[in-house]
Amino acid sequence: MTAPTVFVLSGPNLGRLGTREPEVYGSDTLADVHDAVRREAEHLGLVADCRQTNHEGELIDWLHEAVDAGADVVLNPGAFTHYSYAVRDACAIVTTSGRSLVEVHLSNPAAREEFRHTSVVAPVATGYVAGFGLQSYLLALRALV
Repeated sequence: MTAPTVFVLSGPNLGRLGTREPEVYGSDTLADVHDAVRREAEHLGLVADCRQTNHEGELIDWLHEAVDAGADVVLNPGAFTHYSYAVRDACAIVTTSGRSLVEVHLSNPAAREEFRHTSVVAPVATGYVAGFGLQSYLLALRALV
C-alpha cells in the first residue's frame, strides 16, 4: 500500500530561511525544514512533497495539483497570506474538495507588524499553526493525521 502524499508548500522569500531575519525566522534553512518534514512524514506514514516558490501562479497551480492528486496540504503562504485572494481561492478549492489544508507560519504574525495580523487564507483553512519555528510544519503534519 502506498503512503498518502501531503503537499508541503512554502511561498515567497522562504527560500532565504537561515539568512533572512534569523531573529524572527530562526537559523534553520528551508532545506532543514524540508528534511525535518520528510522525516516526520515518514514517521507518520506519509510522503511529503516539499516545494517552495516566489511566484503566486505557481503556488496556485500546486494547490490545484494537490486537489487533483487527492492530497492534503501544509501551506506557508508567506506574504501571500495577507493579500492574495487568488491563493485564498485556490486554498478554498482544496478544502471544499474534501481535503485538509493547514496554514503554517514560523513566526507568530499576530505578534508582529499590524499588516501581518490578517490572513486571507485562514478563513478557508482547516487549521492554523504559527509561532513555533520549524516545529510549526511538524505540528501541522501531526494535525493532518
